[in-house]
Amino acid sequence: MKAYLIRHGQTKGNLEKRYVGRTDEVLCRKAAEELKKYTMPKVNKIYTSPMKRCKETAQILYPNQSIEIVEDFRECDFGEFEYKNYGDLKENAAYQTFIDTMGESGFPQGEDIRDFKERCQIAFYNVINQCQPEGKVAFVVHGGTIMSIMEKFAISHKDYYSWQIGNGQGYEVEVVWKENEKIALKNVNKLDFDNM
Repeated sequence: MKAYLIRHGQTKGNLEKRYVGRTDEVLCRKAAEELKKYTMPKVNKIYTSPMKRCKETAQILYPNQSIEIVEDFRECDFGEFEYKNYGDLKENAAYQTFIDTMGESGFPQGEDIRDFKERCQIAFYNVINQCQPEGKVAFVVHGGTIMSIMEKFAISHKDYYSWQIGNGQGYEVEVVWKENEKIALKNVNKLDFDNM
C-alpha cells in the first residue's frame, strides 16, 4: 500500500512562527493558491485532521473527493505556548526548559508530548488496518502528526524532530505488514508534487 503524508498549507500563525495547535486557523490566501498548482497522485481514500487548515488543504488538493476526518490526527495542544512565538516566550523560564530538554519537559497546561505521539500513532495504525492493502491513501494532517507517525513506523529510524517538513510538503511511503500485525513504513521519499 502507498500512503502520502501531507502537511497542511501555511497559515498566518505559521508565517509568524507561532505554536499553532488548538487554534483553528484557515490557510493564508497565497498558500491556498500555491496548493492549487500541485498535481496530486490518485488515491482511494483521504484522511484528515478535524482542524480547518487540514480540511481546507485536503479539499484543495483533492477536489470532489470525500474526506474522512480522524479526530486523533489533530495537532498537539501547546498549552501556555499556544499561538506564541520565540519573541513572546524567550523570557519564559518554562519555555527555556522546554528548549533545553528538546521538548521533553512538555507544554505547561498543554498536552504531554508522549500522549500526543501515542494518540497519533494509534490513530494511524487503526486507519491503515481498515484500508485495502493494494490501495493508495492520503493523510492531510499536521507537522507534529507526521513526525509522530514517522518516528514510530519508519524502517529508517530517526528521531521525532528529524522528520520535520514545511507547510504543503510531505512524504510518500510504502506500508508493509509485519508479523504480529505490526506495520512499518519503507521506501520513504519526500513528495515532489510537480512530478507526480
